Amino acid sequence: MPLPDASSFLQRVFDALLTDGVDVADLVLDHICYRVATPDRYIVWKDLLSKNGELLGEHVIGGRPIATFKLHAPIDHQDRRIAVVELPAPNIGSPYPEGWEHVEFAVDEGPRVFAARHPSLRWDLSSADKTINPDARLSYDGFSVKFHERSLEEVIAQERQGPTPQPPRHKA
Repeated sequence: MPLPDASSFLQRVFDALLTDGVDVADLVLDHICYRVATPDRYIVWKDLLSKNGELLGEHVIGGRPIATFKLHAPIDHQDRRIAVVELPAPNIGSPYPEGWEHVEFAVDEGPRVFAARHPSLRWDLSSADKTINPDARLSYDGFSVKFHERSLEEVIAQERQGPTPQPPRHKA
């Protein structure tokens, strides 16, 4: 079974960013996230993604598992190829409708520094000081866009290698 088409979701993302004046032309669209509503759907989707890609890792974050897959055939949208899909299990008591829910861009700098370039936007900086891969988020109607320092694939690869000294984090 193929993955559901993400083109209309991605078009909404890029249209919203364009409207807000956030230039992402030179940024890597690191990954796309698919939300499921039930633990059973999480299992179904893990199976689907495992047939369409390689499991990079499954970690418990915030009390629930999150699986990350690298697709054999990336999702194509305009001039971008998105190879990584994040699949979080649902949080108990916080249901989400099933579907594409957010994208994340790697900005190679601190999220506060990136967000400061767009001071008129309503940034959620609640995760900007996380120890591992902090981010800044913009929320839109039915989806969000995150901007973080490093790609999810890079973070997972580093976690596999074990703890290493972290480079200094950017702050603004």
